[in-house]
This record gives sequence, C-alpha cells and structure tokens, in this order.
Amino acid sequence: MVCVSLDPAIAARLKRNEAGLVAAVAQEHGTGDVLMMAWMDDEALARTLATRKATYYSRSRQQYWVKGETSGHTQYVHEVRLDCDGDTVLLIVDQEGAACHTGTHTCWDSDVLLTDQG
Repeated sequence: MVCVSLDPAIAARLKRNEAGLVAAVAQEHGTGDVLMMAWMDDEALARTLATRKATYYSRSRQQYWVKGETSGHTQYVHEVRLDCDGDTVLLIVDQEGAACHTGTHTCWDSDVLLTDQG
C-alpha cells in the first residue's frame, strides 16, 4: 500500500502516546454499539481517511492492518471524529461480521463489571 500523508492541521491536533500512537474506538453506525479499540499512528489515520477502510497499527506485529483484510470482518468508515483532548479517534463504521478477534460482535460482549439490573 502506498504511503499517505496526514493533513498537517489534523496531525497538529493529535496527542500521541510515547509510541506515537492514539487510541481508536470503533462504533457501529446503525446500533451505536462500541465495537473495539485499537491503535493508530498518523499513517494509519491517513489511510483510513483516504480509503474509508479502518486501518490500524498493530503494536505486537509492528505493522499496519486493514480490519477484515484476512478475516472478512470489514469496517466501512462513515465518519471519523477526534475527541476534545486529541488523544482518541472515534470511527463510526458499518461492521461486517464480528468486530472482536475472539469472534464476538464487540470486544465488550463479556466481563460486565457493573450494571444496573432494574
């Protein structure tokens, strides 16, 4: 894939961690479900903005990955927002298949720590 440059105005607003990454949260367009959290650097964000395919940076593999490229569980990006602090990106996506690597719809389908059960 060709390198894409992030708009300098957007890059200036990002507050990256010590590894040069920002948190990226994917939310489902139709339901509002929070699907997953991953990491992006400037290149991953630029690729996502250019292609509308959710592109993340894998810290363990130290490489870019397009969500669903191997699994078929793709994310078409409708909207990208930057939070008020500039340290988290929100992707509003159409999710095809499971979002979580465990095969569940979201990464928050289990381990409820607190809930209001009326």
